[in-house]
Amino acid sequence: MSQSLERSHPSPRCTQGLLGPPRIFDPDFKGPVANRSCTDVLCCIIFILFIIGYILLGLMAWVHGDPRRVAYPTDSNGHFCGQKGTPNENKTILFYFNLFTCTSPSVLVNLQCPTTQICVSKCPEKFLTYLEMQFMYRNDKNYWSYYSQFCKSAFAKPAKTLTQLLLDDDCPTAIFPSRPFLQRCFPEFSAKNGTLTVGNKTTFDDGSGKKRNAVELRAAANGINKILDARTIGMKVFEDYATTWYWILIGLTIAMLLSWMFVILLRFTAGFLFWIFMLGVIGIIGYGIWHCYQEYSKLHGQPNSHLSIYNIGIQTDLSMYFQLKQTWFTFMIILSILEVTVIVMLIFLRERIRVSIALLKEGSKAIGYIPSTLIYPVLTFILLSICISYWAVTAVYLATSGVPTYKVIAPEGQCEHENKTCNPEIFNTTQIAKACPGSHCNFASYGGKSLYHRYITTFQIVNLFIFLWLINFIIALGQCTLAGAFASYYWALSKPDDIPPYPLFTAFGRAIRYHTGSLAFGSLILASIQMFRLVLQYLDNRLKEAQNNFSKFLQCCLKCCFWCLENVVKFLNRNAYVMIAIYGKNFCKSARDAFNLLMRNVLKVAVMDRVTEFVLILGKILVSGCIGILAFLLFTQRIPMILEGPTSLNYYWVPLLTVTIGSYLIAHGFFSVYSMCIDTIFICFLEDLERNDGSTERPYYMNQSLLKIMNKQSTQTKKQ
Repeated sequence: MSQSLERSHPSPRCTQGLLGPPRIFDPDFKGPVANRSCTDVLCCIIFILFIIGYILLGLMAWVHGDPRRVAYPTDSNGHFCGQKGTPNENKTILFYFNLFTCTSPSVLVNLQCPTTQICVSKCPEKFLTYLEMQFMYRNDKNYWSYYSQFCKSAFAKPAKTLTQLLLDDDCPTAIFPSRPFLQRCFPEFSAKNGTLTVGNKTTFDDGSGKKRNAVELRAAANGINKILDARTIGMKVFEDYATTWYWILIGLTIAMLLSWMFVILLRFTAGFLFWIFMLGVIGIIGYGIWHCYQEYSKLHGQPNSHLSIYNIGIQTDLSMYFQLKQTWFTFMIILSILEVTVIVMLIFLRERIRVSIALLKEGSKAIGYIPSTLIYPVLTFILLSICISYWAVTAVYLATSGVPTYKVIAPEGQCEHENKTCNPEIFNTTQIAKACPGSHCNFASYGGKSLYHRYITTFQIVNLFIFLWLINFIIALGQCTLAGAFASYYWALSKPDDIPPYPLFTAFGRAIRYHTGSLAFGSLILASIQMFRLVLQYLDNRLKEAQNNFSKFLQCCLKCCFWCLENVVKFLNRNAYVMIAIYGKNFCKSARDAFNLLMRNVLKVAVMDRVTEFVLILGKILVSGCIGILAFLLFTQRIPMILEGPTSLNYYWVPLLTVTIGSYLIAHGFFSVYSMCIDTIFICFLEDLERNDGSTERPYYMNQSLLKIMNKQSTQTKKQ
């Protein structure tokens, strides 16, 4: 604020709030309060303690967890396939003895296929049963050499009978042509004359005397053929990215420049864009009315066109309804009411719309004066990336904590001891093996009986909750920082001379130093609601089949209510952070003041939100649409005379979608800053109207265009 500016000290003004006592205004207020104190200290302490606990949780998970358990497949004995320094170092692929058992109901309970699994160096390449191998072994010893690599241990010769082999579970009864995917052997499916085959065979012996077909094997593999085909598609997609990566970077750079230009030029085009859009809406609705009238006139005199919708009842053929005059008359009435409503609203709200457009232009001007705010989303992105990465790594380490746990698995699912813990080294000598012939003691998961291992699930929930809290805190910090910077712009009487130096850095320092507790308080409320929504979604997914219609209806209502509550809290928090940035009060007082201020100007708020939403959506569509069209013309070779793009793409839509979605995200980052700017300036504008009256003692801080619209004059306000 200019030092030469002198103002008198009138008596304080007050405004009655909807909640709490009347609000008294400081007559010497000149922008964001500089002399502040820490707010919501208790919540700040709790937040810091939670962060320390979160770090300790990550360290504890890091000590006990082993991510190799995710990277490497694990055999039935809990050994990693392909791990260096172990006997399985050269055996990188997991092989299933009997893939047909993977259709057993126990798979849903144990999340494990109830068959022996071993590590192998390569997958089988041909059909061969144990009995066939025994017969051919007499003439050629190489058959046993080939077959034995898919057995648990090496034997000098295949002397065991099929019955003994099944009891000891040393070797598979048959092997099928397979290929590795995700370090696991899966059948090599193919289509021959429209028929599904495995190794060019449609039927084959499963080694136990049963005839099987490729359809059964595919069902056992759970549709793995589609996943294997996806691998080929993935390779082609990777090739397309390798060919077009620099074009994608160029497109994203252009999107960034377009977004910046759009935000800056809004000071000149906001009104034009809005009124063109509204005229388009009125024109489209008008055309709809005219079309309905034409269709209504054409049906005049047609047989059965005079019937009502009630007469023909419910029909699956919707075209029958369009052969009735009543249908088109109803549409015409609805569109006419909508047309009149839009026109009346534009007439009666025209002044508020003009104010909203002027504020949009003011927001563009503010960003032009504080361009560093456009870089702030990069910091938010970095902090969010750190939080997401820490949460994901901690979750993986928690999930892989513990020692191997083995459970009894019965292929037929008829064992009373199924799912009980067991010891694979002595399992065959126990009573369970005798009571349940054909059962196995297989690796199930990682766990333990210590206090830490018993609370792994609780730690995962805590990990998720603190993650949500941190994510919302980072977003809140960004909103409060941007609000402080843009409030410094609005409350500068002579712009840009009175804008303080480094407003963004100053606002960030104030938010961190004084208001960490308030931001943590607001983000805690939001994180709690989001956590409850996730719990509801989890219960819905787990109990989907067991729910009746009433429970489904109740859960749907709860989801809807908490979705609405989350959005209401986001709206209140956002405006509370603006008040915190301006006045430096705690979260509850700031939320109350913001709520009261908005309720006193509810109509202005509604109009402002709709106008801002329209402009931002239009900007995102404009930026991503322009880049998408240019990318389409380039990647499909439509403009070779102007610019020659890549000519050897497998799927042109891969770089096209990448650059289009990337452009939209970049535009969203720029316009999120603009949206916060508009919200802050709008709050300041409402505060300005209530604090000041345009006199010499209390001049308005709004610019000249807003003063003209509001029919207010101020001798102290300078032209910008």
